[in-house]
Amino acid sequence: MAYDGIRLKNSISIEKLYSIHYFEYMSDFKFPGETHDFWEFVCVDKGEVSVTGGDRQFVLKRGEIAFHQPNEFHSVEATRGIAPNLVVISFGCTDPAMDFFRNRILQIDEKERMILADIVIEARRCFDCRLDDPYLQNMPTKEPDAFGAQQMIRLYLEHFLIHMLRRYSNPMILPKSSLRPLPLKATKKRSDIELFNRVVDYLEAHLDSHVTIEQICRENLIGRSQLQKIFREQSSLGIIEYFSLMKINAAKQLIRTNKMNFTQISEQLGYTSIHYFSRQFKKVTGMTPSEYASSIKAMADRKF
Repeated sequence: MAYDGIRLKNSISIEKLYSIHYFEYMSDFKFPGETHDFWEFVCVDKGEVSVTGGDRQFVLKRGEIAFHQPNEFHSVEATRGIAPNLVVISFGCTDPAMDFFRNRILQIDEKERMILADIVIEARRCFDCRLDDPYLQNMPTKEPDAFGAQQMIRLYLEHFLIHMLRRYSNPMILPKSSLRPLPLKATKKRSDIELFNRVVDYLEAHLDSHVTIEQICRENLIGRSQLQKIFREQSSLGIIEYFSLMKINAAKQLIRTNKMNFTQISEQLGYTSIHYFSRQFKKVTGMTPSEYASSIKAMADRKF
């Protein structure tokens, strides 16, 4: 018996990648704008920005994404003294399905957020440049440190666009009669994610404090071993390591707002001394706070 293979159809195909950036902007940053003959989107990871797209001007907040179609003028600037974090990706695609994204401002869901994170991770594996330079127009490649990194970027980006188009075009609403109890394993997984998110919210509210594992467990009604297991599964980090990373990310944002000195930032985030803060900052970022501030400011002050 002969088998007839099926040539799978592509609905959205990324033809060329132009840039992948994860920006940490100063609170007074302003990108004057540009046009180019390929697609670009900007997604806010933290803070908010004012965006111009063609004849539209709007504020983009955390979790929102705006698409710029080919040959559309676009610009971005920080607003209200907030130092924003942005994901910006530009790419070539001529498929008719891309018409869906014209003039669109959408909200990403958790799965789409994770796909964007995967794209940034793969980009670090195969591009020989910083991903946080807003003036970089070409991304030199290097020998990837993981097999298939470039292909994974394309697949992730196509997955991201298809997932978003499906979610907004055909929202799935099941009748009550179709709903069934989740299997035990799926229920536990959802419970673990909810618990992880609850503890992260707790840590966010205590960034200005020194908290212990015992305190976290007591105030969130969770056992120590269960807490550590959930954080390892959800973030690949221990709970204290995760909290330290949250503090350093908060410190980076405070540095970029340019309203506090390092001692004030150290005190604001509950560090016992400026020296301990500096050591922790360098341990996580590879730079001292002053080196980070100089690096970010140097990029912000460059002319396009």
